Amino acid sequence: MASEAAIAGQREPTDKEIRLVIGASSAGTIFEWYDFFIYGTLFYIIGPTFFPSGNETLEILMVWATFAIGFGFRPVGAILFGFLGDKLGRKYTFLVTVTLMGIATAGVGLIPSAETIGLAAPLIVIFLRILQGLALGGEYGGAAIYVAEHAPTEKRGYYTSYIQASVAGGFVLSIGVVLACRFLIPEQEFNDWGWRVPFLLSIILLGISLWMRLKLNESPVFQAMKAAGETAKNPFTESFTYPGNKKRIFVALFGITGILTTIWYTAFFSGMSLLRGPMNVDNLTVDLILFFSGLIAMSFYLIVGKWSDKVGRKKPIIVGALLALLLLFPSFWGLGQLANPGLSTAAEATPVRVEGQACSTDPFAELFSREQSDCGKVLETLIAAGVAYELSQGDTLKLTAGGEEIVINQQWLTDGKARSNGIRDGLSQYGFDFNKQELGVASILGIVAILLVLGVLSALTYGSVAALLAEMFPPKIRYSSMSIPYHIGAGYLGGFLPLIAGYIVARSGDIYAGLWYTWVVVAFGVIIAWWGIPSDPEAALDEDR
Repeated sequence: MASEAAIAGQREPTDKEIRLVIGASSAGTIFEWYDFFIYGTLFYIIGPTFFPSGNETLEILMVWATFAIGFGFRPVGAILFGFLGDKLGRKYTFLVTVTLMGIATAGVGLIPSAETIGLAAPLIVIFLRILQGLALGGEYGGAAIYVAEHAPTEKRGYYTSYIQASVAGGFVLSIGVVLACRFLIPEQEFNDWGWRVPFLLSIILLGISLWMRLKLNESPVFQAMKAAGETAKNPFTESFTYPGNKKRIFVALFGITGILTTIWYTAFFSGMSLLRGPMNVDNLTVDLILFFSGLIAMSFYLIVGKWSDKVGRKKPIIVGALLALLLLFPSFWGLGQLANPGLSTAAEATPVRVEGQACSTDPFAELFSREQSDCGKVLETLIAAGVAYELSQGDTLKLTAGGEEIVINQQWLTDGKARSNGIRDGLSQYGFDFNKQELGVASILGIVAILLVLGVLSALTYGSVAALLAEMFPPKIRYSSMSIPYHIGAGYLGGFLPLIAGYIVARSGDIYAGLWYTWVVVAFGVIIAWWGIPSDPEAALDEDR
């Protein structure tokens, strides 16, 4: 069999070649994740534009549902493009993925609103999200493997960490572009049509990415395998029949990807959703906070990658996961206290209780034409306002704050706007603050610090992963074997996180309850990681693990 070590040893890549490999791979990955994340970044506009219902909670859940659909198709893309990457080569496969992503993203910016074309609008959105998911399923594995197969062994963790930092880079770029558009376009016009500009910009980013990646040569490892006739006949099948590979895939899915993806999406998207939604912080402030905290956090991915070249890939992941279990709930509680102290303090001092018969809320009632109970309507309004509540059984519907009744007007039960205004007005008398929050410098710095802590936890569990996964799998099925567990984990465990967490919040009435999903996935993942991740600092890419 052609030895990768021998191939790499023929000639050490020059600094210029390494910079081109890392730069082109990372830039393309940044652009591709930008394309994917811009949808989530603008969720507060996407909802009423394509999924208008008059129900804020349902609109947000529908946005996260279509966000999850894209993630749901990532494993399919991983299988398809993993097959092509192991058969045809790394370079041309990720040229196809970045092209598909760019076209699909620009398409979202061209879709008329649901008010204009009705049901066709959300259906087109779903179709384009599927294309994005397919493209993303092939991108990460290609870029990570391409860099890993060019990198010298002693620097593999550091060089591949640029790919990990590129994921955060795509998120930061999406925030930065939105900020620039908000600065250049008046607010009303941005909400009407200006939000489409970040989507259409992906065409320019696609051109830049293709220009850079076309300069690259095929991976020397793949070239040698192809010349020796050692490429896999069926990479997908062999991923599950190759000796020991089932265990590697299991560990990669639950002990690596499950941890990193839930921490990442909790840090960035759950934080964003909490600040924009229940805490009612104005959008510009949230964008600025996320931009600077994400920008600073990117550097920690590189630090962790370099650290892993010395201590191994396992230690950073275990440390980051254990710290996440300890700091997850305190961090988000701190975000709430800093972002909207009036709401947080009132919720603790004045408990809200809802009493009624078989009282529960159905977040998807309107979507499936189910009748929402009167009690469910009240709960739904409290959830949208970010107010935690307790439930008790009773013969009649009753809402109390601190033991004092807030009389429910019958009009509230038929008019959602009147219900929202009435309940908010009633609770405002007890110190609940539903106004847009204008944060002081100290609060902003505190929130940035907390998000930075969460970003560091993400870097610890993510920074060394590209090198680790490349080292875990044999070269002839590496693209497929690495992509399948990564995108199943990221697609389902992580991609469905905003939807699942939002649903848990909607059913429980506790704005922090959705964090339990992350906590459980990470806790299970730590056990698998401790058992299954190799402890040695590094491994030659030609070794069969």
